Amino acid sequence: MTSLLLKKPILGAEAWTGAELNARGYLRFLSPRLLAALQGALEHVKARGLRAPGFGKADFPLHGVEDELSTYVAELQHGQGFLALRGLPAERYSEDEMAIVYYGMGLHMGIPVTQNEGGELIAEVINVGDKGDRKTRVYQTNAYLPYHSDLSDVVGLLSLRKAKEGGVSSLISVAAIYNRILRDYPEYLALFYKPFYFAHLGEALPSLSPIFSYNAGKLSCRYMRQYIELGHDLRGLPLSRIEMEALDLFDSILAEPDLRLDMLLEAGDIQFANNYAVLHSRTGFEDHETPHERRKLLRLWLKMAEPRELAPDFPGRNGIAARVAVPA
Repeated sequence: MTSLLLKKPILGAEAWTGAELNARGYLRFLSPRLLAALQGALEHVKARGLRAPGFGKADFPLHGVEDELSTYVAELQHGQGFLALRGLPAERYSEDEMAIVYYGMGLHMGIPVTQNEGGELIAEVINVGDKGDRKTRVYQTNAYLPYHSDLSDVVGLLSLRKAKEGGVSSLISVAAIYNRILRDYPEYLALFYKPFYFAHLGEALPSLSPIFSYNAGKLSCRYMRQYIELGHDLRGLPLSRIEMEALDLFDSILAEPDLRLDMLLEAGDIQFANNYAVLHSRTGFEDHETPHERRKLLRLWLKMAEPRELAPDFPGRNGIAARVAVPA
């Protein structure tokens, strides 16, 4: 069974544009009650001598704030598909303490999954990689990161330090992209429902997935042009001219300034995004010379306790399988 082709525009909170959100505001501020609960849970973890990610949900108790956290999850799952949270006092905490608070909060919103073959549950986004090495992932450099979705239900970022210049985070609504294609380029729409080969990290061979999928009343998207082109190259099945035109069209819509929401994450800011409803990107940046001043964020990939229902031809992906060392 394949997903249905949606022929009507998407209405509601998920079909936002950057211009609309900039006009009315999109930041949410952590409540004093939640901040106090996070502080108490942090002290509980530290008293037990634990560090992130070496503790579980029970080790980070958040009592009395379940309603606030449930609104966050609802916004990700059924609302605009992202959160931009401010209020965590970065000046008060060490990096280890920030990691504990962030990871603990994530445990109460979903289940952290591994982000690489090394089995990392909380990854450092910092400019330490060699751009000349094909194995280097772009988030480990200061290069522009094209719009894409990650291999999890939700991706989270906690900002520890800004770059010297640049490094702007950018989000775009999948529903807004879809509405634009439906309105102005309907002749291309069905192409985005056909299966493409994606070179997913952690997979031996590229596997099939459509870019758009509509199932159980929800539109979902999976996109990273680089991985689609690489997937077809590895399979020896070059993209056709019309497929390349469709991808060019998709990229041109991603570049429309009125659709994008650009935000510079300050120290202590937290961003969560639903990978099926929102694509994310980052501008290139100039970093500080001193290593301890360089731009640094912490990233989580979360599997949601009640994930959206996906079509069989659009398999959910949560994490990259850790490579198990073979004993000598």
